[in-house]
Amino acid sequence: MKNEEGLAFHLHIKDGDIGRYVLLPGDPGRCEKIARYFDNPHFVAQNREYVTWTGTLLGEKVSVVSTGIGCPSAAIAVEELIEHGADTLIRVGSSGSMQPYIHTGDVVVVTGSIRDEGTTPHYLPIEFPAVADFEVVNALREGAQKLGLRVHTGISQSKDSFYGEVERTRMPLAQQLEEHWNALIAGGAMCSEMESAAIFILSSIYRKRAGGVMLVINEFDLSEISEEDAKKHMAEFDADRVIKVAIEGLEILITNDKK
Repeated sequence: MKNEEGLAFHLHIKDGDIGRYVLLPGDPGRCEKIARYFDNPHFVAQNREYVTWTGTLLGEKVSVVSTGIGCPSAAIAVEELIEHGADTLIRVGSSGSMQPYIHTGDVVVVTGSIRDEGTTPHYLPIEFPAVADFEVVNALREGAQKLGLRVHTGISQSKDSFYGEVERTRMPLAQQLEEHWNALIAGGAMCSEMESAAIFILSSIYRKRAGGVMLVINEFDLSEISEEDAKKHMAEFDADRVIKVAIEGLEILITNDKK
């Protein structure tokens, strides 16, 4: 779908503007920061929550595009990116811990996502799993290990309601939300975020590669964290940790692809 200028309707990009490899943060403000890790980065476009930068890594064209918050806007970004040549899409974001052994500052490489959102059922039945590509998972995990970071691999929850998770006890459906949350934890879900399911489902439909790497920004039991500690965690949030993992993983993928 194009606008009257012939550009992608939402991203405002055209053929040739992006590389086949695309990093996907949620925050538009993080795109330029990620692009600084590229060679020869340049700004491409900005519209609504979507900011695009392109550069190179190891001689290959790569891009970073923000998705905004949640699966609806992430799905739009992925649709238009794939239409313009993207075939490897990596979510680079933050998440909350869902296990007591996963701590603030840890990295989670996502192997699959719980489709706890309303976007992907418009694409595929809910029984269809949202899974990451194993080549992308392995590259991201290797990248985190090279950097000496504490890394976990496993399932994320992709949800629609931020406050329905972090402040679920004050919601009208508090009991159901709490039971649902505890069931996901019992099943082994590692972290909670808001975009991976859409990225994985669309990549599966279009036969593309996708993955995700999350920086954990809070502890497992939010009720045990004071407001002062919560503010301290956010003040110490270092996006460079997860960005560096994404860049390392991307370079491993590019190297492997060239072989």
